[in-house]
Amino acid sequence: MSDPSPDVPAEAWSGVHRGPLREGEWVRLVDQKGRKHNFELVAGKRFFSNKGHLDHDDMLGRDEGFTITSSAGGQYLVFRPLLSEFVVSMPRGAAVVYPKDAAQIVALADIYPGARVVEAGAGSGALTCSLLRAVGPWGRVTSFELREEFADVARRNVEQFFSAPDGRTHPAWDLRLGDLKEGLPTLDGQVDRIILDMLDPWSCVDAVADALVPGGIVCAYVATTTQLSRVVETLRVHGGFTEPQPWESMVRDWHVEGLAVRPGHKMIGHTAFLVTARRMAPGEKPPRKTRRPAPGAYGPDYTGPRPADVSQPEPAPADDQA
Repeated sequence: MSDPSPDVPAEAWSGVHRGPLREGEWVRLVDQKGRKHNFELVAGKRFFSNKGHLDHDDMLGRDEGFTITSSAGGQYLVFRPLLSEFVVSMPRGAAVVYPKDAAQIVALADIYPGARVVEAGAGSGALTCSLLRAVGPWGRVTSFELREEFADVARRNVEQFFSAPDGRTHPAWDLRLGDLKEGLPTLDGQVDRIILDMLDPWSCVDAVADALVPGGIVCAYVATTTQLSRVVETLRVHGGFTEPQPWESMVRDWHVEGLAVRPGHKMIGHTAFLVTARRMAPGEKPPRKTRRPAPGAYGPDYTGPRPADVSQPEPAPADDQA
């Protein structure tokens, strides 16, 4: 009889396994209070907590999704970690892109199998894992990272998630140490998507425009409203992109017990703003907006990029001195 649950083919580079737990895999234990522990299964080792210990050997060879009891009576659920669980608990250099934002980037920047994607920077590798899974082994993800220590953390995390054997890494990944603006012109041909997770994404809009194919998408990930305004206005003023679309998402859990159904006390609120825009064909410009800006939107206090059809206001006259 054939195995009813064959493992995911290694050539898929999914970071996922089926079947019994094996040595070298990572597992996620969740106790009765919801506390979580991730660790690698190693024959002969023990996991210790305030509820006693567990032998790794008692988990090896079992199908995930079971409850195990520690030496002091603590009960733990045992599963392989999901990607969304792995990235929030993995070692960090830079801050990670949260799963809610990574999911939005993959969906709304339309990352597809075979896509050629560039990201800046690599951070701790959280978004990189989502991008690599989306493009598959036939696509390409080129990650530019300025800081070597961050690049090292990202490399270790990506290799751990995808269980890279014999020192190999994901075949679609190209991690480069350096500046995006200098690196984009060195790429072999244009790319389909560019993800900007950096302090000043507006500074590389011209380089992004040159590197993107017509119809390609740029997606900026920024933390503050001042960054949001600057990147949106820079993309708008450039003229070679569609009207930028800014947004943010917030995730709230719910408490459900019988008739007691109410919002939970925990919420993942603001993490970052996302901005997307599509590249126009060379020489083409998007239609002008018919709706006029709000009064004062580009008044004398505004110092950022200014659309061509918005005039510079006259400075206010100085008060007469007595």
